[in-house]
Amino acid sequence: MATLIDKVGAALPEKPERPRHPEKQNRAETPVLRKPEWIRVKAPISKGFSQTRDIVRSKNLHTVCEEAACPNIGECWDKRHATMMIMGDTCTRACAFCNIRTGLPAPLDTQEPSHVAEAVAEMGLKHVVITSVDRDDLEDGGANHFARVVRAIRNAAPKTTIEILTPDFLRKNGAAETVIDSGPDVFNHNLETVPRLYLSIRPGARYYHSLRLLERVKERDPQMFTKSGIMVGLGETREEVMQVMDDMRSAGIDFITIGQYLQPTRKHAAIDRFVHPDEFKSYETIARAKGFLMVAASPLTRSSHHAGEDFAKLRAARAAKR
Repeated sequence: MATLIDKVGAALPEKPERPRHPEKQNRAETPVLRKPEWIRVKAPISKGFSQTRDIVRSKNLHTVCEEAACPNIGECWDKRHATMMIMGDTCTRACAFCNIRTGLPAPLDTQEPSHVAEAVAEMGLKHVVITSVDRDDLEDGGANHFARVVRAIRNAAPKTTIEILTPDFLRKNGAAETVIDSGPDVFNHNLETVPRLYLSIRPGARYYHSLRLLERVKERDPQMFTKSGIMVGLGETREEVMQVMDDMRSAGIDFITIGQYLQPTRKHAAIDRFVHPDEFKSYETIARAKGFLMVAASPLTRSSHHAGEDFAKLRAARAAKR
């Protein structure tokens, strides 16, 4: 069921409630389709979920699991898998699909790298995913902060493998190189959708810039794994999805994820359709035939879902090709 209330926090006498997505308030409400059986999940109530939540709260951290209303939060947090979202909880972009709040972000928290690293060590993570909001307000887009987080985790938990899911660093010269040189194990940046839909779904981004970002990772460090994902159910055609696959392979991307778009509120982009699981299996077969080392394609696939297990498979797939 889609979230229909679009407010942040409780109202205070001196400070009224503010919209989570102010740029969407004047949009007409779009219809919400009833979810099919294959995309429904149970509410998170396990002990493991509560323990992960407590650690995240104690370090004053944000997670994309919560901010983006991920349907897999119960499963992942029960296993102590949480995707840390750095640089605040407010994004400077206003993508039509995203549930993360938009507006002017607060200044960077200089203690955040150490807090993230402490949480990773305390949770005993073998693999961690670090993502962020877009920070177009910063000169480097937050690249140096990203790099500090990676280095802090290396110091606090040297055996933990690190996957980063970055913004596009559009018009931020040298930012991508700063993040690449920090040495993550996986560099992930999502294309999100097909080029034709960028103007309506991802208006602040540029398809070929995002593709080029991932290509530059391989040019600078050929051994670093690259990963990208798209959503389906936004009105794209099968042929367009296959063209994106070809574009990704041309850029040397190792790992593709394909998942169902789920509409956060009636103000967000409408779901065109729910893609059947059989279609996802077909996409997986095609992607593997095109040469991806790793493919994750299912209705509930998300960039960081099963990231640790998938990273192990990714390394094994590369080793098998040598």
